[in-house]
Amino acid sequence: MRRTQLLAAAAAAMWMMLQAGASRAATAWEVNQGATAALEHLYATSPGARALAEKAKAILVFPEIVKGGFIVAGQYGDGALRKRGRTVGYYRSVAASYGYQAGIETFSYVLFFLDDESLSYLNQSEGWELGVGPNIVIADEGFAKNFSTTTLQNGVYAFIFGQEGLMAGVGLQGTKITRIHLGR
Repeated sequence: MRRTQLLAAAAAAMWMMLQAGASRAATAWEVNQGATAALEHLYATSPGARALAEKAKAILVFPEIVKGGFIVAGQYGDGALRKRGRTVGYYRSVAASYGYQAGIETFSYVLFFLDDESLSYLNQSEGWELGVGPNIVIADEGFAKNFSTTTLQNGVYAFIFGQEGLMAGVGLQGTKITRIHLGR
């Protein structure tokens, strides 16, 4: 009984956090400003990311994802899809997780789409759940040292960066990305 109450309380807290995020949805201008700043930061700290961007068909930038919870956690943020440096659409990233976790943090992530099939899947799906559909490679610090144009085999590469806060275990599994429409 006590465990059920704890899970219910955690689920309620996660729902309130997601609702608060939805009620404070960013404007298109805010998302674009954040996306530009996030890309500049990523390129300055990871030379491999800039080289990957030159090969990408499109880049999906989530400048700020907020994650928080206790045992049950949720994360939320809005992002911009860019082709040739121009924003062509907006997306929302939402995830929930369960396990030994507590706290709140923010982070950024960028998805580099290297082929038309992966980009098409993003645009045609009714919400893309990462882990279902195109393969994603999470690029870590060693990636920039080891990749070359001949080693790029998958359609989507992800960089997670800028973590701040008091929660361990940033990941993208279970994340759902859905196209949205933002006001100016």
